[in-house]
Amino acid sequence: MGLIEDFIARYTKEYDFYDQAGRLAARLLERDLQTAGVRSIVTSRAKSIARLQDKCRQREQDRGAYSSVDKIFDDIKDLAGVRVALYFPAEGGQVEGIINRLFHVAMTKREFSASSKNSSGRKFSGYSATHYLVQLKEQDLSDQEKRYAAARIEIQVASVLMHAWSEVEHDLVYKPLEGDLSEEEYAALDQLNGLVLAGEIALEMLHKAGQARVAVKGRKIANHYDLAVHLLSRAEEMTGKPVNDAGLGRVDLLFDLISELKINTAEQLAPYLEALHGNVELRPLSEQIIDALLAEDAGRYEVYSSIRARRTPMFYETSPEEQDIHRQVGAFMARWISLEALLREVVPPDGRRALVVNIDLLNKLGLLDKDTLVQLDRLRRMRNNLVHGIEIPPVADLAEAAQRIEEIRNEIIRRYGDQNPAS
Repeated sequence: MGLIEDFIARYTKEYDFYDQAGRLAARLLERDLQTAGVRSIVTSRAKSIARLQDKCRQREQDRGAYSSVDKIFDDIKDLAGVRVALYFPAEGGQVEGIINRLFHVAMTKREFSASSKNSSGRKFSGYSATHYLVQLKEQDLSDQEKRYAAARIEIQVASVLMHAWSEVEHDLVYKPLEGDLSEEEYAALDQLNGLVLAGEIALEMLHKAGQARVAVKGRKIANHYDLAVHLLSRAEEMTGKPVNDAGLGRVDLLFDLISELKINTAEQLAPYLEALHGNVELRPLSEQIIDALLAEDAGRYEVYSSIRARRTPMFYETSPEEQDIHRQVGAFMARWISLEALLREVVPPDGRRALVVNIDLLNKLGLLDKDTLVQLDRLRRMRNNLVHGIEIPPVADLAEAAQRIEEIRNEIIRRYGDQNPAS
């Protein structure tokens, strides 16, 4: 047998490995896209054995003979593949941020605008998408799944319309089973490509119309997809740039919270978005808004905890030890919220009255000494990890942290009393 036949024989034995790697990547990606409010269809596949040999033969003809089976594996980078078909192409930036966070990106994204075999008479640009070559992160996999971190996975991101057109073109032009196409068939494919490009413009118009609908005064935000569209639009208006790689985060949890609190119209949410303007923390936007909502009322923490329990039940246990932890978490949060309320009172009138503790602002205003600021920053990070389910420290650490919060609060009261420090 030749090298290509040896490669196909080896790939056939490893097919299930690549298929499962693609499934795991698709599962992780679909979960995050869903919770972030990105409308999409996520699918995965391992490269078809029946068609792979033809691709290798064509590559060999174009580039010269392969020197080893390993060289073929190095050359064919999409043995495991994931496809993200976006309803709204404008959300590609959000997808990129999620991909960069979830995976090791082994190759810089590449913009494709592939030309057809018969491109001389083409009037439209052809296939356009963004491809990523990634690997799974071991920490996101179970012990039984860690071996899949070695697989290279290609993620293709494009609109639902572009993906559909590319499937038609790919099977008809690049994998002809009945001979080369006629000029008339190439012209028809080109015309379909034009319709797809026009369809993508219509999708963009639909996306903007959704933004306008959500922003109508008094209209309730209907679901977390609409909330995501609104947050992206408003954040970019305020900052003048797209949302950073931290992304939107768990928009589904934020939607449930604002629905419970009946703060679910664009104008009701506006103060919480405006309070984030200039915030330098590289954290998901939804988390920052949730923080601002919880900071106003200690009772809201219990509401949010019940929402998290519904959405992520595995995070919540019912053993006596876990119940003790949750009681201590409640005590920690009650003291933290009291401290935040006090800090908002002592910020001078000309300072920016943030709804949550802003260490940089406190440092700039010189309201607290350096050591207290360092401790306050540590406590703030502990609070963020607790609220958003990132990490729960031992009960003893929680009790110690709650005590330190109380000491800082008493120190501020001794220093400023009921007086604003600017007065």
